[in-house]
This record gives sequence, structure tokens and C-alpha cells, in this order.
Amino acid sequence: MPNFVPDAAVGFKNGGAYDAHRPSYRPEIVDDILKNLGLAGKKNARIVDIAAGTGKFTEVLAAREEQFEIVAVEPVESMRNTLVSKNLGIDVREGLATSLGLPDAWADGITVAQAFHWFDNEEALTEIRRVLKPGGKLALVWNIENSAWKTSTEWENSIKQQILQLPDMGPTRFRDEKWPLVFEQQAKNASPMFSTPIETASVPFTLWLKPDALWDRINTLSQVSILEGADRDAFVTGFNKAVKEGDGDWNDKGEISFHGHTFYAWTSRL
Repeated sequence: MPNFVPDAAVGFKNGGAYDAHRPSYRPEIVDDILKNLGLAGKKNARIVDIAAGTGKFTEVLAAREEQFEIVAVEPVESMRNTLVSKNLGIDVREGLATSLGLPDAWADGITVAQAFHWFDNEEALTEIRRVLKPGGKLALVWNIENSAWKTSTEWENSIKQQILQLPDMGPTRFRDEKWPLVFEQQAKNASPMFSTPIETASVPFTLWLKPDALWDRINTLSQVSILEGADRDAFVTGFNKAVKEGDGDWNDKGEISFHGHTFYAWTSRL
């Protein structure tokens, strides 16, 4: 099975920039995710946040009044160091979805934000199931820009087409919609690991960003961040053209309306 950690280390080498320019998660969505996990209001419940990155989702969990006992697992050093620097009062560990380093049936729930497409395989599901308590649930969540998934404007579609033309790096993306296949595959096994069909929800969002801030955000995409030289110049030129000459809505602060969805899914350990 491919090891995509080196790709992630290259694509996300600037943990500080990722943390500064990637969005957080709205409290009402986190509430719904936790309700679906059966953990909303459950004091001191144990949660493992896999591929926690710089802690964009982890910090929201850590701030909750339930005072969850959280283990955040992250393989990329630059991302992990940024998470550690936040001093969230949680256990931050180096590790992989296929090797969590936790006892059997330790976790009440497991979360994966922005990352399941990096390890959407049965080896990872086997390890996740091992660490979950019987009946525990797994939640997957992504903040997805429309410019990287389903576009609603021509200018966002123009940026999406630029992204699609970039060389492949690492695994398939969320936008490829291949990550659910592993759940369908394991459901055919003699002893399925997780319930199917998985349940899902999607909530749209709109942000107003100045062009520089929008670029900073797009530049945290791993395929974009590794561009150099003429390739980078060409991408920036196309980005600027799409933003400045496209059909975007602008406000009087010089900000453009930028669209996306928070998509989340959940399933139960069998």
C-alpha cells in the first residue's frame, strides 16, 4: 500500500501558513457531528483525532465544555509542531491511521478532518475499528472550497480547472469522490467493520475575502503549494485573471464572495 506521508510532508511543509489560512469549523456543525457520534454532552469522553494536522478541528473539540480526553495523531512534523505550540492540554502524538499506538477499545469516538482521502483503505479502517469501543462511531469532515469541488460561479470554476490540470500528487482527493468506496468494499466482507450506508450531511458557507487572503488560502492546497518557477507564475497569473476579470460578487471593502461546503459523514463500529 502506498505511503503518502512524504507527499504530505512536502505539500504541507509550512504548518504555520496552513493554520493561518485554512478555515475553522462552525460550532453548530461541530455540535451536529458530536450528536451523531453520541458524544455531545458526554463529559470526559475519549476522542482520537487522526491526521489532526495543525489542530483546526482538534482545538474546537478541546474548547468544548465536555472536557474531552483527546489524543491527536499527526505524522507530519511541521503540522504537529504547530499543534503542540497551541498548548491545548491534549495528548499529541506522531503516528499513522494504520498505527495509532493506543489500546484496544480505548476511544468513545474517532474524528478525521480534511484527511480521510489520504488513507481510505481497509488497513486504516481495521486499526480505527480496533481502537474504537464497540458501538463507537467514526466521523469524517471536510471544509471544501467550491473552487476545488462543485463550483457555483464561473470564476471559481476557472480556478478549479487550473487545479485539476496540476500534476497528481499523493492520493486521490475528496473531490474525486473515491473515499466512500472503502466502506462499500468492507461491507461485502464476511465480517464488516463499519455500518453502511454511511450517513452524510453538507452545509454551504460563504466567506468574503480580499484577493491576497484568497490566494493565501488557495496556496495551502498541497498541489498548489509545491509549484515553483514558471509553473507557479502561470498558476498565479490564471488565479489573478479569474478573480479580477470573472463574475465574482464584490463588497465595498474590496472582498470577493467565496463559496464552499462543510461535508461530514459518520458510521458505527460493528
